Amino acid sequence: MLPLFKKPLLAYHAGLFVLVAVTGIAIAQLTSEYIILGSILFVEYFILLVIMLHVYDRYMKPIKKTTQTVNELVKGNYRVRIHHSAGGRIAELNNKLNALARNLSEFEIQEQMQEDRLSTVIDNTQSGLVLIDEKGYVHLVNRKFISMFGGNAHDYQGYLYYNVLANETIHETVQEAFLYETNIKHSFTQTADIDTKYIEIVGAPIFNERGMLKGTVLLLYDITHLKKLELMRKDFVANVSHELKTPITSITGFAETLLSGAKDDKESLDRFLTIIYDESSRLQGLIEDLLTLSRLEADEFKIERTDVDMNQLIEEVLPVVEQRAKQEGITLTANVKDDIMLKADSERVKQVIINLMNNAISYTGENGTVNLTVSDEGEKVHIQVTDDGIGIPEEAVTRIFERFYRVDKARSRNTGGTGLGLAIVKHIVEVHDGNISVESKPDKGSVFHVHLPKNDPASS
Repeated sequence: MLPLFKKPLLAYHAGLFVLVAVTGIAIAQLTSEYIILGSILFVEYFILLVIMLHVYDRYMKPIKKTTQTVNELVKGNYRVRIHHSAGGRIAELNNKLNALARNLSEFEIQEQMQEDRLSTVIDNTQSGLVLIDEKGYVHLVNRKFISMFGGNAHDYQGYLYYNVLANETIHETVQEAFLYETNIKHSFTQTADIDTKYIEIVGAPIFNERGMLKGTVLLLYDITHLKKLELMRKDFVANVSHELKTPITSITGFAETLLSGAKDDKESLDRFLTIIYDESSRLQGLIEDLLTLSRLEADEFKIERTDVDMNQLIEEVLPVVEQRAKQEGITLTANVKDDIMLKADSERVKQVIINLMNNAISYTGENGTVNLTVSDEGEKVHIQVTDDGIGIPEEAVTRIFERFYRVDKARSRNTGGTGLGLAIVKHIVEVHDGNISVESKPDKGSVFHVHLPKNDPASS
């Protein structure tokens, strides 16, 4: 009986008392027997009370539970369910509401999954992305954009784009995308410390299903690598043209001199022919190095790994460089540990050692020393070429493996160098999955370190 005195039954309970009281007043006009009157009123109250409780429990309480469930669904709580036992139409309604809640819950889960996937894709794309609405407010920035411009998402989202994006080119792109309603492309540079980044920006307008402009999306591409490749290509073409021009000019000039009558002078003929031969040899070497470098850089280039005995390989290499070392008055030494074997392209490894030693000889003065050391370091073979020559300035150390870069241009040309030797060495080492480094100080000499894996990493 306790629920009778709680809301919402308290009002109905009071109504029953009023109804019984009215009935009592009416019946009191017909009888003066108060016992009978009291009995009739008690029975009436009891019957009405039972009927009211039945109606409340069967109809009103389920409807109340249903209403509460609907309110929770409206609030977005799709986990709510109706557990009240009911029959008839109300039970059918409750079952359908539970089914609706389950469907909404599954839809919410799928929507969350889709949102997470989209967010993952946007955040991990390699292009910066900014979403701006029709009023100019930033709604979304991805991780790449933040890495480009710094800060975090909260520094941009919810603000007008021209208040948080200081770059004028970005402002211009947004304004043109809104004005012309078409894709707009611009580029700009961004300087941080001593690094300069080249950024390409594309602004694309966003339309709804009725064709109304709803905002714009900005895509920002870091094209620094492409710009550097373009500059390298231009430098390469310029360097090749310059390197080819020198011997060709010499050959043409001396040939013309001979044709003009100098061939009749035996001394001049021998000297000029010697120069033409030397320049032709230099030109041939340059072309061979260019072809070698081109093959090494080709995507389809594959090395042929075989079992290489380093002692035997060094015995084949030393005679190639010993003669030149003697001509230059340089002492050449070699220290190779016994029984060092590795899986590598024998001819390419020879080329690495010959190029490194020739490079050391070129930059070492008379009475200098060049040393070759080969040692076993477990899973790798360490090839070390040491000289006591002119060394390399600190600012040049990072550039010596570039094509045509020379520490001492005059010395290199005088020794017949093409400027491609170290670039070739670097590529050969990299295709063997090894690494190369250099230690050097001006006037103190240089030490080149090459580490090659003993076994093919692709087969392990």
